[in-house]
Amino acid sequence: MSSANSIHDLRHGVGKLLYGSSVYRYTLVGRTPPGLYLVPPDPWPGNADRGAAILKGEFSFFGETVSGGQLVWRPVGMSDRWLAELHSFDWLRDLRTVGGDAARRRARDLVADWLHRQSNWHEIAWRPDILARRLFAWLGQHDFFCASADDQYRRAYLVGIAKQAKHLARVLPGGVDGEPLILAIKGLIVAGLALPDREAWVTQGLRKLERQIERQILPDGGHVSRNPSAHIQVLRHLVDVRGALLAAGQPVPQTLISAIDRAAPFLRMLRHGDGGMALYNGGREETGWLVDMLLAQADARGRPPMSAPHTGFERLVANRTVVLIDTGAPPPAGLDDQAHAGPLSLELSVGKERLIVNCGARPTGHGPWAEVQRATAAHSTLVVDDTNSVEIIPGDGIGRRPIDIKHSREESDGNVWLTASHDGYAAGFGLRHTRRIYINASGDDIRGEDALYRISEGAAQARGFAIRFHLHPAVDASLVQNGAAVLLRLPSGAGWRLRTGGAALSLAESVYLGGGDEIRRAEQAVLSGVLGSPTPDNCVATVKWALKRIPKAG
Repeated sequence: MSSANSIHDLRHGVGKLLYGSSVYRYTLVGRTPPGLYLVPPDPWPGNADRGAAILKGEFSFFGETVSGGQLVWRPVGMSDRWLAELHSFDWLRDLRTVGGDAARRRARDLVADWLHRQSNWHEIAWRPDILARRLFAWLGQHDFFCASADDQYRRAYLVGIAKQAKHLARVLPGGVDGEPLILAIKGLIVAGLALPDREAWVTQGLRKLERQIERQILPDGGHVSRNPSAHIQVLRHLVDVRGALLAAGQPVPQTLISAIDRAAPFLRMLRHGDGGMALYNGGREETGWLVDMLLAQADARGRPPMSAPHTGFERLVANRTVVLIDTGAPPPAGLDDQAHAGPLSLELSVGKERLIVNCGARPTGHGPWAEVQRATAAHSTLVVDDTNSVEIIPGDGIGRRPIDIKHSREESDGNVWLTASHDGYAAGFGLRHTRRIYINASGDDIRGEDALYRISEGAAQARGFAIRFHLHPAVDASLVQNGAAVLLRLPSGAGWRLRTGGAALSLAESVYLGGGDEIRRAEQAVLSGVLGSPTPDNCVATVKWALKRIPKAG
């Protein structure tokens, strides 16, 4: 994190002691805006089912529900994440989707109640990213719930927006970083465009946004977090800022245009054939049609790159087969709170069906699964002695990490060869993991080799290893040929056979967390073995494996 951000965070920490005081609240009072200069475009859809539930008094986020009676803005026992979602007012879109006078009145009443009961500073409700989401929701849904309100209501609404935006302008970055910081900046820019005579907020926000684009959007278009879901949100924020600037007749900075033009093709790079996203570093499948909508809004026509050397991913495509491989280092400190220990992990899909996956991540991001889902064993890669190749710090980011990660790629007549390696096991075991993958031009023959090389004397002597291929829950797996191979059958009836040499092959239970908060049962193919004596090139283990498509049954 930059020294400037550190200073801001220190100020924010001290400021929290003052923000709740009556003296500070007085400093937010100013001239009431006469109206809105701009209602920012908000093209994103809501959820009609959730909107109908909110009409009945039920608020359900991340598997936690509060229902019945008057809404309590800080109910006891709810997680911070649930409280943040409630105070974000993103769910106004859900009420808008339901439509009608009842939904409009419900939205209007809830905003009024928040202004009456919650307009004083609170650490979660006034956190910069949550405050920014609320500003964008209130401004973007103005015509839905506020345009037809009486003058007294509209005055309270405008005063509330002005006070919150004034606070946001003061405290940024306010203890947030990464995608939440870009969100907070978006809120400041949009508020500055929406309210008259607030050009200083726009100037401040665009200056901060340019710095964060240079810091967070890498040259190949990927987000520095290496999390596909975070990448989606960042691209959405950038598109929102561009849309608001255009609606206001303001010039769009070239830095912002360039970032969108790079980030949209990268998003396509990490999509599977079903339209959803790969599962890396806290990312989830997401909803394919929503990703399509975002790409349409981005209006960036670039083709997905096959290599993203700065973010650290490779995409191998042959016919309808897609292989995605993590060839990158963990995000830098301060932006690695969701980073996973999955170097060289791969995912494989055929058409619209996923075959090999990583386990994914629950959106709640806390509880007993928080560290398990980040472990190397939760990824389709090699694990030495059930030890993470990247040190995971519980409740925080990454400690020990690979220093030397390499990869090379060759293509000829549609065939692709990829070689990648990392030294994440150097400190503990003195080992380097190398993975070689080949896919033929027709996409029906994939071959791999995983090897461990002795590069130094580690702190401990490794005993064994396991190569895990986690299977999507829809895949039916069975051992065949007296345990020498695994038959993998997709829902369409297409089959693949996994063979191996140099390791024992077995099936084991797994879980799939990539589809949301639900934990789904799945299986994994495990190739296990022990380390041997070093060869002349110091190789202590080599496993060859092959995936070959077989005709449909019947």
